[in-house]
This record gives sequence, structure tokens and C-alpha cells, in this order.
Amino acid sequence: MLNFILKRFLYSILVIWGVVTLVFFLFHIIPGDPARMVMGQRTDEASLKAIRKDLGLDKSTTAQYLKYLNDLSPISIHNQSNPDSYIYLNRNLYSIAFTIPISPKRAIAIKAPYLRRSYQSGRNVSAIISETLPNTFILALTAMVFATILGIALGVIAAIYKNSWIDRSLIVFSAVGMSIPSFFAAILFGWLFAFVLRDFTGLNLTGNLWEIDMMGEGVTLQLKNLILPVFTLGIRPLASVTQLSRNSMLETLTQDYIRTAKAKGLSFSKVIWRHALKNSMNPVVSAVSGWFASLMTGVVFIEYIFGWKGLGYVVVNALNSYDIPLVIGSVLTFSIVFVVINFAVDLVYTMLDPRISIS
Repeated sequence: MLNFILKRFLYSILVIWGVVTLVFFLFHIIPGDPARMVMGQRTDEASLKAIRKDLGLDKSTTAQYLKYLNDLSPISIHNQSNPDSYIYLNRNLYSIAFTIPISPKRAIAIKAPYLRRSYQSGRNVSAIISETLPNTFILALTAMVFATILGIALGVIAAIYKNSWIDRSLIVFSAVGMSIPSFFAAILFGWLFAFVLRDFTGLNLTGNLWEIDMMGEGVTLQLKNLILPVFTLGIRPLASVTQLSRNSMLETLTQDYIRTAKAKGLSFSKVIWRHALKNSMNPVVSAVSGWFASLMTGVVFIEYIFGWKGLGYVVVNALNSYDIPLVIGSVLTFSIVFVVINFAVDLVYTMLDPRISIS
């Protein structure tokens, strides 16, 4: 078990390193001058030179990459004495727990990962992410709960009424739901429910969970603002969970212990809810876990279209303004979320299902 955990952990670290490397070099080969975007197009050359030095843009791409990896690592090596060194330990930038001297000039620092500062706002990228990530988490979690509960219920109904018009209708719904792109669904549902049918639904195209009231005297909870983005984000996992639940339930209903339960005179509802449903949920649980990771990393278009101030909304604005540190930090955060969830699912699934060999 320990060997399995260690291998999965090392694999996860390699995936995150690959994402960091790919995104870093991708954005550093794109034409553009971040210093001019920070200072403006009419800035004098001396100011631009100072900004490039402050941002580390005066170094080679390789040096910038190695410094970025050093900044991201919770265990990093720094120069303590020379402010001009590209690995200088600036205590105003890093959240340092403690340092371990290894030479008169260098030390190992135990710190929080440093994601740089936004080119546009000058704020720490970590602070921006910590403010917006909870909004994305709430949206993704609510969408996944909605898709899971309704999807399992619809899947069980389809299996019970196999080959009926209900079953065929749900199969068509699953196919359509899986095939419709999220950005198109967001535009379609937003136009239909927030514009055409607004007098009946009372829904807005944009809005957040917490909003300042008109008098500016407090913040109010606006649950209705969750409806459209949650439904749009959850439509694809809903279709998938419905199909998986149906297929798994149909397979379970053919097992010998189900026929035995029926022969003992158990009611139909007890056979379904106490025996068949519980034993048909393994593939559904696995799919739900994977979908939740995908939702956390796939909310960019949904948040932007519905004006939901989450991390996806921040990514789009950062791309428009060429805010490289914020883009890289956001993509890295999404990647870590995806890797951590899949790592946890692998561990839980091997413990829940004894038929799966850890090796």
C-alpha cells in the first residue's frame, strides 16, 4: 500500500511539473512585453528597464524558469546576502516558515509557494486565487451534487422501466447532454431563461452568491444566482451519471442474489433500494469523482458568461490582459486540484473495492 501511495504521489508531482513547464514556456515564447503592459505604452526606457529587473525579465528564459521552479517549491535554495542575485531571499515577497543556512551566503528556505505578483493589479497571485477559488468550488460542488442525485434517480427509473418510452427518452437526453458544448449551453440557457423567460423565472444572466444590497448597508445571499450556472455546468455530468446508473443497475438486476431476494418475497422497492442500488454504485462513484475534478477545472466559460467571480472568470481576464503570473498560477491551481482529486479517488477506490489489485 505504501509503495502504491509513493508511486502515485511521484506521478502526481511529475504531472504538475509538466504542466508548469508547458505553461511557462508557452507564455514566454508569445510575443509581447509585460513591462510595457505594466507601465503603459508611453513609458520611458529607464522605467521599463527597472520594471524588467524587478520582474526578473532581464534574465534568460532558462534562468527565469529555474527561478520560477525555485519560487514554487516549498523547499527552495536562496542567496541571503546579494540582492542582485536572481535567487535572492526577499522576505517581503516570500511567506517563510524558517531557513536552514548551508553556507555563509546560501540557505534552504521552508516557505509557502510563491506565485509572483499580478502584472495588472500588483497583488500577490496567491491572494487573488484564495479569494476566487472558493466561489469556483461552491459552483462546481453544487453542480456535482445536483447532477449526482438527479442522475442516479433518473438512471434507476430508466433501468426499472427498461425499453419503455421513459427509458428511451432518458437515453436520448443522455446523448444530447453529453454532446452539447458547455459554452453553447451557457449562451442558450442564459438567453432563454434570463432574457426570453425572465418575467416568469426572475433569473439574471450575471450575479454572484453574495451581493451588496442597493443601500450598500450589507451583503445578502442570492441563491437564485446559482441556478443557471449550476444547471449549465451540471448538464453533462448529469447525462453521464444517468447513463452509468442505468447500465450498472441493469447489470446488477441480473445477478443471482437479486433473484434470491425476489424469491424470498422481498418487496420490489426493498430489492431496488437496499440491494441493487448499493451494489451498482461503484462505477458511478468513480465517474462522479472524475467529473468533479473536471468541473473544477472546466468552469472557465461558464463563469465568464454568467459573470460568476470565480477563478475561471479571473483566468479569462488575465488572458485578455496578458497577465502571465496570474494565468500560470490559475492553471497550476486547476492542475493541482485535478491531480489531488484523482489521487484521492485512486486511494479510496482501492480500499472500497477489494477486486482491484493495488499492484
